[in-house]
Amino acid sequence: MLFGVLSLMSFQLVDSAFIGQLGILPLAAQGFTLPLQMVIIGIQVGLGIATTAVISKALGAEKLQYARQLAGLILLIGAVGVALVCVIIWFLRHVILSLLGAPESVYAVIDAYWPYWLISAWVGAMLYFFYSICRSNGNTMLPGTMMMLTSGLNLVLDPLFIFTFDLGINGAALATIVAFGIGIMIVAPKVHRHSWVSFDRHDLDVVNSVKAVGHIMGPAMISQLLPPLSSMLATKLIAGFGTAAIASWALGSRFEFFTLVSVLALTMSMPPMIGRLLGAKNFADIRSLVSIACRFILFFQTSLAIISLLVSAWLSSLMTSDHQVEEILNLHLTIIPISLGALGICMLMVSICNALGRSYTALRISALRLFAFFLPALWLGAELGGIQGLFIGAAIGNVLAGLVAWLTYRSAINQLAELESLRS
Repeated sequence: MLFGVLSLMSFQLVDSAFIGQLGILPLAAQGFTLPLQMVIIGIQVGLGIATTAVISKALGAEKLQYARQLAGLILLIGAVGVALVCVIIWFLRHVILSLLGAPESVYAVIDAYWPYWLISAWVGAMLYFFYSICRSNGNTMLPGTMMMLTSGLNLVLDPLFIFTFDLGINGAALATIVAFGIGIMIVAPKVHRHSWVSFDRHDLDVVNSVKAVGHIMGPAMISQLLPPLSSMLATKLIAGFGTAAIASWALGSRFEFFTLVSVLALTMSMPPMIGRLLGAKNFADIRSLVSIACRFILFFQTSLAIISLLVSAWLSSLMTSDHQVEEILNLHLTIIPISLGALGICMLMVSICNALGRSYTALRISALRLFAFFLPALWLGAELGGIQGLFIGAAIGNVLAGLVAWLTYRSAINQLAELESLRS
């Protein structure tokens, strides 16, 4: 899974670098697209968390047919739900752009780009749902391998569609559609061959099944949708500094996603382990496992922050051809990475709390991170220190969020251990 997520983040970073060569308007268009992309990803991840939970539980109870039926039901819910969201985004695009503070010059680029991007988002979501079904059945090798394959395809197709076919930013979305489409054509037959999905609704209580999915999906999805809401508010704030600031924020955000790849891999791989230990009432090993993971995150992210500090000027010039964007991006890559260790711990604590069955605790951590720390610190930094102050504020917000997330997790695990000791 680590290599799969790494390849996925690598292609997204290189994708942004290619778009950065097209000029400031396409890059700004990607910056205004990012919050909406996070909305769609939030929906698919929320449903993916529910998929893993309900299907693995059904398999543990040896209800094999029910697990297959749940997989089919989830695919239908995901296909229709994400398609509906994409249609709503398209028809409300000008309203959304106005709320985000987008300049008129970006509208024409968005009008041409979003039809292709929305289709690529839907295809990507469907591929993600197939990955979730694989993971639910204990197969993490196939999703990891396919992430590497589709990312490699995207890296090859991106320059071909963007530059050779002269399709510009639209070519980036078309390359993604082709790569993810090929991924579905490979994964779907394998899922069918293993009989992991059934669309037979015979003896399936659809209402109760949807409720079971929704019970987990609801808090998880809200937790996943808070970052895009925060991103929209942050984008509107950053838009006040001009188009170059938005363009650099888009590139910097991609770089952040890339550097957090090990954290993302841990958030995917640790919940099944935590779940098994929780089932065995082994709280000591849970504490030990989480502690080791947190120490690794702090060490790894600090190392990356030092590297980023040393190569920020070179990397900024590599990722964009616009001098003004390059200067702001250099600031981003110098300041923000210092705080990503704390942000990584916060992200992991959300995942761990969900695995512990404390979905509302996870939701509280997410809400506090964004609305009590990140956004207020971002705004205060911008007011006091301009664009540089904005980045410093974002870094401070991340550090505070990581600290509070750790303390909240400690409280949750202690409460669970105390409850178990009282029962026994």
